[in-house]
Amino acid sequence: MKATELRPGLGCKIDGKLYVITNFEHRTPGNLRAFIQIKIKDVIAGKTIERRLGSSDDVEVVDLDRRAMEYLYSDSSGATFMDKENYDQIVISPDILGDALLYLRPNAEAIVLFHDGNAISLEMPASVELTVKDCPPEVKGATVTNQTKDATMETGLMVRVPAFIKTGETLRINTADGSYQSRA
Repeated sequence: MKATELRPGLGCKIDGKLYVITNFEHRTPGNLRAFIQIKIKDVIAGKTIERRLGSSDDVEVVDLDRRAMEYLYSDSSGATFMDKENYDQIVISPDILGDALLYLRPNAEAIVLFHDGNAISLEMPASVELTVKDCPPEVKGATVTNQTKDATMETGLMVRVPAFIKTGETLRINTADGSYQSRA
């Protein structure tokens, strides 16, 4: 497949290793040729690297099985997910999940990517709705500047939110960078 046809979530083999594309950007600098900047995650090692490809470069694409699964709970061995079609349960280790559990509350749906029957990655939605568990009160009279404060979400995620947010509110959080988007 040509580099210009790549998209996030695709599996590919580069230098004999299996990667999942997490970010894709087509760049055209003013005085240089166009190129593709991709961020890829090594399935085995779990490391994320960036790679620059030419527009005409060929990349070997690997078919990944995508299954809609429901997150049930997590414990010391990992996170347990249930297949929504046949109700099979699998445990995914924390090194595969990374910080994805900070965006999932129990009974949330997620797309799990499989290769050769093994779970290799989790595909998160663009945004999730989480409830604020704890945040400091608003400072009265501080309206001159755009103030933010730290809020702890129900999953343990720390997010910078505007000063008017209160404990118990439900917020929409961007899963790509963990930033506040809006009230839900």
